[in-house]
Amino acid sequence: MRILVIGGTRFIGLAAVRRLSEQGHTLAVYHRGQTEVDLPSSIQHIQADSTQTTAHFTSEAVAAIRSFAPDVVVHMILFTEEDAQRAIENLKGIAGRMVAISSQDVYRAFGRVNGLGSGPLDPLPLTEDSPLREQLYPHRADPPRADDSPDKWQDQYDKILVERVVMGEPELPGTVLRLPAVYGPGDYQHRHFSFLKRIDDQRPFILLDEAEARWRWAHGYIDDVASAIALAATNERASGRIYNVAEAATLSLEQRVRLVTRLAGWQGRIILVPPGRLPEALKWNIHPEQDIIVDSTRIREELGYQEALPIGEAMQRTIAWERANPPAKIDPQDFNYSLEDTFVAEI
Repeated sequence: MRILVIGGTRFIGLAAVRRLSEQGHTLAVYHRGQTEVDLPSSIQHIQADSTQTTAHFTSEAVAAIRSFAPDVVVHMILFTEEDAQRAIENLKGIAGRMVAISSQDVYRAFGRVNGLGSGPLDPLPLTEDSPLREQLYPHRADPPRADDSPDKWQDQYDKILVERVVMGEPELPGTVLRLPAVYGPGDYQHRHFSFLKRIDDQRPFILLDEAEARWRWAHGYIDDVASAIALAATNERASGRIYNVAEAATLSLEQRVRLVTRLAGWQGRIILVPPGRLPEALKWNIHPEQDIIVDSTRIREELGYQEALPIGEAMQRTIAWERANPPAKIDPQDFNYSLEDTFVAEI
């Protein structure tokens, strides 16, 4: 197949490009050239306007995409309704189908976790038909961010609106993948770094809020998520479908931390603190009574998705990468060990 990947030079997009390349597909990647990546020479690069986001399409880029003639477009970076509308306008009539990468933050349950909305907890597991958030624009600032703010786009961010546009255009059939928290080598969010740094700093304990420790949040290892994207891109059965992607078993925060500590060889203690008593700097500030446990049966049964590695091996690879690639900037307030020691001494 001929597949165009938009935004395929970082973490999830890069992993998807490599997986599709390994499968022998003809690939082009549309990007701004701001991230150096090591990709096979057979992959075509289509240059976006470096002064704009990759959601913008110059006439030169559209001509290059038309010349490449993709069967499928995998769009990694649709964040706003306008992004999706612009993509549809420029790609319909050129591509046969579009796979849009969405997020499980579309669910009403995810809004509950972040303090959006009220009412009873949503039943679990979450399926593709579970209720979506009632409140749009989950990251909108009040007052709105300044026009010259680099984070201004977050005021318009909403994957619910992206999905509506993508799934509502008959001239460019869509597929939506709702991704979980993705971890593994290349994770620029460094989801497990805060625990691993405390381990490597030989801290005698790790503090967790007791309620937050019980909270379950669906995750996915990077190689498995890349496989899910490849399956959605190359299987025509995925046309017009929405799929959840998630590990088969959803660990609690405490279980995930204990897995990291065991694999890292740590001999310290995990201290569970009564809810609400942790210092503000150590809280996750979520509403942990609502778990995010996601049913991924549909993609498993329809497209044959499955994990390639046991979770222990996936985490071991994650730990090795995190140790070799710590964040370029570390906020000292995130690792205020004096505060932690004082707090433990007082309790």
